[in-house]
Amino acid sequence: MSNLPENGLHQAYELMKGGNPSAAVSVLEETLSQDLENAEIVFAIKCANHWRQPLDIITKLDSPYEKGEHLVRQWKEFSAYIGDRQNERAVYAMKSGIFTLALENYNKVVPDGTNAQKAEIKRKTGLCFKKLGDYESARYLLEEAYGLKSDSAAILAELADCYALCGEEKNAKAFFREAFYINAQEIETEFLDAEIVTRLIQQVQEAGYTGKILKEWIPVYGVLYGVFSVTRELRALEAGKLKQNVFALENEIKEAGSEVSLLTPRLINHYFWLIDYYVNTNEERARINEVLLKIKLLDPRVYDRYTA
Repeated sequence: MSNLPENGLHQAYELMKGGNPSAAVSVLEETLSQDLENAEIVFAIKCANHWRQPLDIITKLDSPYEKGEHLVRQWKEFSAYIGDRQNERAVYAMKSGIFTLALENYNKVVPDGTNAQKAEIKRKTGLCFKKLGDYESARYLLEEAYGLKSDSAAILAELADCYALCGEEKNAKAFFREAFYINAQEIETEFLDAEIVTRLIQQVQEAGYTGKILKEWIPVYGVLYGVFSVTRELRALEAGKLKQNVFALENEIKEAGSEVSLLTPRLINHYFWLIDYYVNTNEERARINEVLLKIKLLDPRVYDRYTA
């Protein structure tokens, strides 16, 4: 009798991995009647029940791309739904089922021929492989996506995540830094798995930041905590664009009103890049000091930690 709940859980998890949460719920409810106090069974029922409607909806969607996108969006909602109330086996089983199904649909998509769409499909298939634990396949696809669209923050962040999961920490740090500089808002932080970035995100959350503002503070804390520590030398054109961006952000902040909380960390991150550029090109110390003063005026706490 003692093995009955475990046998039921095993059967239900196999059904969840196969993308059949409705059948899993039936098995789990029967199993729960044998062990009413089993918290894992109760949590597994919540997981499987949550996915019954989303999986029913995809049967009504026409294109494989729409189905894949629906599943990925719903995983974000599911992650928010379960929060910290996680049982590793239940979540793994459901994740396997959902991302296997999403991968099957993305693999059926015929790109329209543009590099942008080809890159996006490769990013999404790479994401699915990453979530399924096949990091090498994920990296290969994400590197191809990067080759097609090297200015995509979303692709860079996923590639950085894969590098970290594959043990290539130096590449991971460089690509994360680049991604959050290009466009922090484009990055789907909910899908990042590597400890170096999930721990950083948690630290930013603990500092009291959420939503869009949290994404802008991630690269700032990444520099302060030594996570985004791998820099590169900017080309002349890139340096010129960086200075233009700094000038534009400074003017935006003067007129931003409520948007200051969003723009301040973005500008600080740009200042960090500008200081790195000045250091790499052996600029006069006076220019670096000028930028440091601007950081101090924006946020003295950041200045103190950065210069410590």
